[in-house]
Amino acid sequence: KKILQQHDGKPVDDNARKRAVNLAVSEFEAYQKEKQKNFQGKGFFARLTGITNKDERKTPMKNKKYIYGGMATAMAVVLAVGLSLQNFDSTRSGGGSAGNNFSNIAENISSSPSLFGKKEKVARTRMGKELQDNPADGEVTQVMRQAIEERNTHPVEAEADYAPSRVAKAELKPQGLAEGRAVTGNNFAGAPIASSPAPIFMDRDVMPEPEYKDVGRDDFEDFEENTIKLVSAEPVSTFSVDVDTSSYSFMRRQLENGVLPQKDAVRIEELINYFDYNYQLPETREQPFKGNVMVTPSPWAKGRKLVHIGVKGFDIEPSEKPRSNLVFLLDVSGSMNAQDKLPLLKNSMKLLLDTLGEDDTVAISVYAGASGTVLEPTKVSEKRKIIAALDNLSAGGGTAGAAGLKLAYQLAESNFDKDAVNRVILATDGDFNVGITDRDELQDFVERKRDSGIFLSVLGFGQGNYNDHTMQTLAQNGNGVAAYIDSLGEARKVLVEEASSTLFPIAKDVKIQVEFNPATVAEYRLIGYETRKLNREDFNNDAVDAGDIGAGHTVTAIYEITPVGGNRAVDDSRYNTSTSVEKTTMDNDFGQEYAFLKMRYKLPHEDTSKLITTPISTENEVIGMNDVECGPTERCAAWASDDVQFSTAVAAFGQLLKGGKYIGDFDYDDVISLAQEGKGQDEFGYRAEFIQLVRLAKSADAME
Repeated sequence: KKILQQHDGKPVDDNARKRAVNLAVSEFEAYQKEKQKNFQGKGFFARLTGITNKDERKTPMKNKKYIYGGMATAMAVVLAVGLSLQNFDSTRSGGGSAGNNFSNIAENISSSPSLFGKKEKVARTRMGKELQDNPADGEVTQVMRQAIEERNTHPVEAEADYAPSRVAKAELKPQGLAEGRAVTGNNFAGAPIASSPAPIFMDRDVMPEPEYKDVGRDDFEDFEENTIKLVSAEPVSTFSVDVDTSSYSFMRRQLENGVLPQKDAVRIEELINYFDYNYQLPETREQPFKGNVMVTPSPWAKGRKLVHIGVKGFDIEPSEKPRSNLVFLLDVSGSMNAQDKLPLLKNSMKLLLDTLGEDDTVAISVYAGASGTVLEPTKVSEKRKIIAALDNLSAGGGTAGAAGLKLAYQLAESNFDKDAVNRVILATDGDFNVGITDRDELQDFVERKRDSGIFLSVLGFGQGNYNDHTMQTLAQNGNGVAAYIDSLGEARKVLVEEASSTLFPIAKDVKIQVEFNPATVAEYRLIGYETRKLNREDFNNDAVDAGDIGAGHTVTAIYEITPVGGNRAVDDSRYNTSTSVEKTTMDNDFGQEYAFLKMRYKLPHEDTSKLITTPISTENEVIGMNDVECGPTERCAAWASDDVQFSTAVAAFGQLLKGGKYIGDFDYDDVISLAQEGKGQDEFGYRAEFIQLVRLAKSADAME
């Protein structure tokens, strides 16, 4: 009891706990076998240390194994008492004798998942059975009985002793449960209010539930890097724009942990689009963006060029921002029980609240083993009420993500405003494991809901079981943004600094199509956008979904091209001589064009797309100094603006993380040099941070 009163509440090391439990169980079994021979009639100290001979106790350094065994036995006592204390609330409400209560606690030792991992399940069961079969034997039984009797005899004093502070209480109305039931913050299995005047909660300050830990279950979509295409065989490239940034944040977290990210976690376009670029703005909202084009020499391949396509969305003045109808759909399952998950999630939502107007509305729904409404649509003017609802949340249970999505859309529909931004913001680690878990079914549901005018954005948290694949599927098909929050600083970037681009769409279903001129370009390769590729015929089909652009968002795409006569990677076909270099001329009407850029988009409340076209010609080309001598390991001085140089450095870094098979001997030092040249003003320090990440990558391990 004294040890538990002084417990500081900090979670213990998971591996140390498991080792202690294994030692305790083995000592307990040894005790049961030898109790008749050695331990009957011995004093408490002899039983605790496992040394029955007084002379042996005088030389502990020669008997370390007995001391360690005794310490492990003491640990088992403390853990057993802790389990009993966690169940005192239920014994008080349910009544019964001390003996019956003890049987329940012994049963708990063999079934509780909160303190023991799966590997200890057999040992736990055996230990619990021994305690149940022999309720009068041993100091373990005596200590547990004493604690139970004290709690039942003096419930008020005991509660003050063992529970100096209580876990936050969230009163939920879970979907599918009868009215008039009290629901805990850990799960949605309530008890009738008539038989219990208040919800029953675990005393986490007495025995804190360990944080959820998992390794190696991060799930990313498997895809192959884009290959080099022959213009003669495949002259047209089509893809959907992408403004997500989750890949960059996850990559940063891994590198800061000293580990290279897995290759499928690296989506190069998301690394490039993490940064803001000073592209030319459109003049009117009716055409919410325009194409910015620049052609530069490739810094890693002599004779090749990079085609930069940049788009910057029309920004909205604060006074012109539409009203927001938001639903926070928050994952409070057991897997969110970690400092970088639910606590970070709560603080992130509070940051977002600060960007909203008083007339905006926020609702909060949660899901674990079931789904529930924590807060009905509430004006942001009642911010304290919203914050209180967030603070009352705690983690526990499975992950019924599909049920949560359904409930969140119902809340958004109940407060739908055709003149407002209606959006569900899902915050989760993506580990759906209850109910509908099939990714295709979830995608179908989200696709149908987006047609109603309710968009879906996804915020990812945590690692070890981070399901990026599911979250990308939901965001891409829900007309929303996917971001990964690895720190409060990233939450501020996404939800405060870029709040307009995150919440307010200015164009939807934005598609890009580039047709290359075979008279001037022999080969091309799109850098990134592998998961955003579209068929050629999808470009003109308004029924095909594509990416969305928020207010002030920038989008960058980079092609590497090989001009006719350049250093080609793919040879001409032996039997197709119509496109060979000797027969290619520059005499046609498009002789100065490298390619033709087309972009389609829809305004947020329209269903018919509009078209923007821009030729990519030699007029867009920037010729660097000493361009003829520019090689894979040399810098082409002053060949481009800061933004173009920096985006090129990021593209090179992404390719290095994926293996670097297309960039020759261009290395991390070359990336650092190029990024430093293009760092520019760097108001928020994001570009300087990128340079530090490249340095970390040079020494990072390949696997955690």
